[in-house]
Amino acid sequence: MSALATLASATRPDSWDLPLLVHLLGAMVLVGALALSSVSLVAAWRNGSAALTRLGYLTLFYGALPGYIVFRAGAEWIVSKEDLADSNLSWIGIGYAVSDIGFLLLLIALVIGAIGMRRMRRGEQPSPLAARVVTGLVSLVLVGYLVAVWAMTTKPS
Repeated sequence: MSALATLASATRPDSWDLPLLVHLLGAMVLVGALALSSVSLVAAWRNGSAALTRLGYLTLFYGALPGYIVFRAGAEWIVSKEDLADSNLSWIGIGYAVSDIGFLLLLIALVIGAIGMRRMRRGEQPSPLAARVVTGLVSLVLVGYLVAVWAMTTKPS
């Protein structure tokens, strides 16, 4: 195991470790929050639970949004550290495209979720259509991020 650690540190300068760690931690929080939100919203479909719907919406706001901000800040930091801003590497392009589209879809899901939360606070039942739309958007973003993980790990040229 120590030989693997030595090989990893030999191919990457130590100054890249913190930005890469920030990027990866943000990405893990983001994907974890999206997965929790998706699972709780799908479970809410089955029994119409307002608590599970609320959990799905709040997970997006308190988990996915901050995770995205940290993930994207770490990505920009590591790109500037590695001096890859002007490169034409396809895996970076895939990462930026998925990140930008994913953020747009996340914002739409957050707006729909906020409207749903407001209705639930007034005592109304959660809208099943809104919950399904948010679930679809979150699931689509999750699949997109899995494609980005593939691109970041395999680094196709």
